[in-house]
Amino acid sequence: MLKLFNTLTRKKEIFKPIKKNEVKMYSCGLTVYNYGHIGNYRAFVASDILKRYLEYLNFKVKKIVNITDVDDKTIKGSIGEKKSLNDFTEKYTEAFLADEKMLNIEKSFKYPKATEHIDEMVKLIEGLLKKGFAYKTEDGIYFDIKKFKSYGKLSGVKLENLKKNVRVNNDEYDKENAQDFALWKFYDKDDGDVFWDVKIGKGRPGWHIECSAMSSKYLGKHFDIHTGGIDLVFPHHENEIAQSEAGNNEKFVNYWVHNEWMMVEGKKMSKSLGNYYTVRDIIEKGFSPLALRYFYLTGHYRSQVNFTLDNLKNAENSLDRLKRIISSLSEDNKDSKNAENSKNANKSYLKEFEKTMDDDLNTPEALQVLWKLVRDTKAKGKLKTIKEMDKIFGLDLLKKEKVDVSAEVKELINEREKARKEKDWGKADKLRDKIKDLGFQLDDTSDGVKVSKL
Repeated sequence: MLKLFNTLTRKKEIFKPIKKNEVKMYSCGLTVYNYGHIGNYRAFVASDILKRYLEYLNFKVKKIVNITDVDDKTIKGSIGEKKSLNDFTEKYTEAFLADEKMLNIEKSFKYPKATEHIDEMVKLIEGLLKKGFAYKTEDGIYFDIKKFKSYGKLSGVKLENLKKNVRVNNDEYDKENAQDFALWKFYDKDDGDVFWDVKIGKGRPGWHIECSAMSSKYLGKHFDIHTGGIDLVFPHHENEIAQSEAGNNEKFVNYWVHNEWMMVEGKKMSKSLGNYYTVRDIIEKGFSPLALRYFYLTGHYRSQVNFTLDNLKNAENSLDRLKRIISSLSEDNKDSKNAENSKNANKSYLKEFEKTMDDDLNTPEALQVLWKLVRDTKAKGKLKTIKEMDKIFGLDLLKKEKVDVSAEVKELINEREKARKEKDWGKADKLRDKIKDLGFQLDDTSDGVKVSKL
């Protein structure tokens, strides 16, 4: 049975959905003021692994990922580039979806945008005002956290740390102290032409309210799983709970699943430190996006991992080696008595794999099970088993890649084949090395030589 570490209870719990065989899941997406960085995508891959494994367990999963396209950063960026908010954010929204696709993150049920759900936010805020959980000031409408008695239950933050008469009206939050937060910000000239003229006042939403409004619309007021990075526990997710439960009079989410920080070269990622990478930066440096996905899987989602280009290179080498071994299985053994093309997966290895994944999605150990399988010369049903495991890993392990080989390399391969037939092994080895210098790997199989890119 699947056990997940629930941030709300601070322990691993057996996962039980609200409705049998169905899971409703919300994952905090990207604020589209820039390209997503590799820390963002660790969270997105972690939630993708969870969704894939739930589906592997035969749950029907409805996953929502929001797009934050209105906040301080998006408004500042659009004004700086003299573009409309929509034109500015659309570029980065499209990039986010493209990056997800490159990383084999399965498409979610819906990607709601904050700007397209203002009515839902206004309705929720009106309810909070009516119930006395919110109040108006000169610059906006705020949530009174003292009125919500269980404030702090997710993060552990103490209300006694509340700074008296201090409110948060921007998206740069004090991570240590609890403060009343903006649900709606009244219009300010610094926002340019970004505003909505609604009943509660001309202005725009605060950051937190969007997730409560959109998750309720698509998943209901009470749903199964909410995911995100550990940095979102406070104040974002704490505030989501407060405004949602105060507004809807019922529990918001059953399981809160958070991934840990990803360090870069031993430090927190920062442009000022020169250790800031987007997915596009990684590709420009010659790495495959799936090498980055493999790197993510080598660390447990609740453990800090340290990203370096050397570590990414090691991950890419491991993935390439794994794919070569699997490719040789399909070529060498398709007609063997070892049942490589068996219709049945290897139950023993699948059971071991599921045991690791049931233990709070332990992907590092699950990868070890995969490596153990491909190296086991006596295991049956390997290809079917690998296919089942890759439904979760998402590494395209059985996908045959088309390799473009130049005329020069083709000629060298032919020369090497001729040398091998003549049993001139010394010449054959020299030709292999020359081909390797040109960036190609040769694997000799019973069906002939197989060429792959290094």
